[in-house]
Amino acid sequence: MKARLAILLQQPPEGSQLDWAAESNLVKENRPMPIRAIVVVLPMLIFPLAGCSAPPTAEADAARQSLASASSAGADKYAAASLKDAQEAQAALDAELKAQEGKLVKSYDRARELAVVAKTAADKATSDATSARESAEAEEARKAKAAAARHEKLAKAIRVGGQVRPPIRIKEVAPVYPAIARSARVQGDVVIEATIDEEGHVADARVVKSVPLLDQAALEAVQQWRYQPSLLNGVPTAVIITVTVKFTQP
Repeated sequence: MKARLAILLQQPPEGSQLDWAAESNLVKENRPMPIRAIVVVLPMLIFPLAGCSAPPTAEADAARQSLASASSAGADKYAAASLKDAQEAQAALDAELKAQEGKLVKSYDRARELAVVAKTAADKATSDATSARESAEAEEARKAKAAAARHEKLAKAIRVGGQVRPPIRIKEVAPVYPAIARSARVQGDVVIEATIDEEGHVADARVVKSVPLLDQAALEAVQQWRYQPSLLNGVPTAVIITVTVKFTQP
């Protein structure tokens, strides 16, 4: 009797064997994940969050340096439109970087794109400014050279007389009587010494006999006159003549 009772206590009832197997499987299914599995999975979960978390510092610094180079190249003077585009691109980059700073999960993909755009725009501003400055400097040099050559020619201008006949005036512009001079009833003759170049233009003019309030009006009129050039040995030459501009009250 005791032996049979011991056997019954050791063996579960027939109907309960299936329940025991199910409970065993359930325990296996709900048991904690092994540490080794956690170590493998954790980097896979972290990587998507950390993969884009590093800001594009080098790219952003390069864009700022290019913008500084554009300013140094004189883009504000020679390429204002290009510099404005570069500044706007840099502002967009700075705004994007600042926006990412406040986010838990950061993504700098757009910031990298904006850094490329900003640097490209700044490099263009530098290139445009350099080209425009070189062109302006070349034009200034050309004008300076032409002015020096013209001054040298005018310095050799001769006074009419002898074999050099006075140039023939072919265009005359009447002076504008200044209102203040008219009101003050100022009148008289302004005498001007003018240099006529080999093309018949008034290249230089200065007052040698002044009438206050009338000198500037006389000069402005004479500078618009045109002449048939004087000849020296059959060649047009610059000459110096004296002209009189009359101002009379009605």
